[in-house]
Amino acid sequence: MTQAEFQVAPITYDTGLAELRAVREPVFVTEQGVPLELEWDELDPTCHHVIARDTDGHPIGTGRLTPERRIGRMAVLPAWRGKGVGDALLAALLDEARKLGWREITLHAQVSAINFYARHGFLPYGPRYDEAGIEHQSMRLLLDHANPVETRDQALAAMLGVVSGTRRQLVIYSRDLDPGLLDHPDLVDTLKQLATRRGEIRILLQDPTAPQRAHAPLLALAQRLPSAFQFRAIDEPCDQSYAAAYAANDAGGWYFRTLGHRFDGETRLNDRARARQLEAMFEPVWERARPCSEFRALGI
Repeated sequence: MTQAEFQVAPITYDTGLAELRAVREPVFVTEQGVPLELEWDELDPTCHHVIARDTDGHPIGTGRLTPERRIGRMAVLPAWRGKGVGDALLAALLDEARKLGWREITLHAQVSAINFYARHGFLPYGPRYDEAGIEHQSMRLLLDHANPVETRDQALAAMLGVVSGTRRQLVIYSRDLDPGLLDHPDLVDTLKQLATRRGEIRILLQDPTAPQRAHAPLLALAQRLPSAFQFRAIDEPCDQSYAAAYAANDAGGWYFRTLGHRFDGETRLNDRARARQLEAMFEPVWERARPCSEFRALGI
């Protein structure tokens, strides 16, 4: 499905209410059981709305920006899910926020949609909570700025964003394959998706024996997809003393940690200059590192 088969455009509340209802009520009220009186609120007339329409002009998705600088009411009709409509709606809302000069955007994500928003750079914060009978998680994004990462959940979201945004090439510099992060099932699955679409994943390790001892799931994945994964071990003392860790892709996405044994750092998904800088740091270390002979028994 390409965006040529649907279009996203701004829509005003006054003239577009019928189209907004045609999406939001089937999704939120009928499908998810949100009370009708909660679905339509006093903010709606003051929001910036966008709508997706198919080639026949029928509404298929909606979203809004509130005066509180929050994205909300993201909805796509069932038949159109998984076809890029949600991505296009979110991109349109972020573009509108930039035009308004907003620096930060927040949203209340249904827990099932956390990874969707992480792919677009949003990071979770605070505890989960109930909203209209559905578990939610607050998330935020600094537009066109580095986003601070402080927790494991934010680190996972940052890595999901970098990996899923990779076009072809991804580099990862890690001490020991980051237990608690690179072994998370959601991240392993995202790396698998990249590998199966012919992605190239190069991973530098300071301690290659640690993930082998831990039976890291990423090693098992690499065994099944050896053409996509390359591992090298760092031997040079000057490289072994390097304290940071990072990941960078070929689309401008990166996640950098000053101390590689911690999750806190910074991330951004549309910063080509910094991503290229990290790749330039990676290359000479990769060239003087050795292939991970420890993994040969695994077929890697």
